[in-house]
Amino acid sequence: MIQQKKIYKLRKQLEKKTVYNFFSFFIQFFIIVIDKVKYKRLNKANDTKKSKKPLISIYTPTYNRASILKERAIKSVLRQSYKNFEYIIVGDGCTDNTEKIVKKINDKRIKFVNIPRKIKYKKNIENIWFVGPVMAANHALKLVKGEYIARIDDDDIWTKDHLKSSLNFLKNKNLEFITSKGYSYRYGRKIESKPDIIEGIRRGNASSYFYRSYLKIIKYNIYSWMKSNNRVNDLDFFERLNKIGVRIGYKTKPTVQVVPRPGEKTIGIDQYFVSSKKYLKKYLS
Repeated sequence: MIQQKKIYKLRKQLEKKTVYNFFSFFIQFFIIVIDKVKYKRLNKANDTKKSKKPLISIYTPTYNRASILKERAIKSVLRQSYKNFEYIIVGDGCTDNTEKIVKKINDKRIKFVNIPRKIKYKKNIENIWFVGPVMAANHALKLVKGEYIARIDDDDIWTKDHLKSSLNFLKNKNLEFITSKGYSYRYGRKIESKPDIIEGIRRGNASSYFYRSYLKIIKYNIYSWMKSNNRVNDLDFFERLNKIGVRIGYKTKPTVQVVPRPGEKTIGIDQYFVSSKKYLKKYLS
């Protein structure tokens, strides 16, 4: 209870803490304008093939979490009932044994790339959460070859039918981008995750992002931490897709689980607050 009160207090402080200024406003406005131009110029009719079993490009940004990557994200991907996929894992300058562990897995569908680590944001605990994975995620989007794209974070879990149900839902509803309901675990309790409501549109967890591959031209925003709201990179990404007119849907069948990492009790930025010294040392030292 004491820990939860501390988290609540820190969350309230974070709501007041913003660097939203003229520079930030200009950057966000410019990004939206560019996104709209890119989206308008897309030849979407020719960019989506009519394959019966289209290739799905899955990607995971990661940093020095070899064990949990293997036990959660990789295991979730390899047990999918839908088998026609490529899996791109991008290390954000990993210095542990991530590459060794990934390359030990005998599956040609898995590719690992380790990019140089570049921190392009103000160094503090919340910004690690807001934009930490952006560089690796954007690099992954440069490499995708499939007709559809799916994201899974290294510490999240999919049900076996996540890809199949997401693909069917998106195609049957003639959508371009979807998210899904999921479950999260906090302090030993399993909770049905409520969707975020962004400009009237429901949004599920980032690890449920599933979309048509022509949208890979829309990248994650390394400056989202400077905004006054929707500062987390995946929230900003969703908000921008909505603003440029992408057809978005929400799948009510839960196919994603967000579980505390080993030795931890909660998830998301709450755990970053609880373990701030550990995470500052790991990501910014």
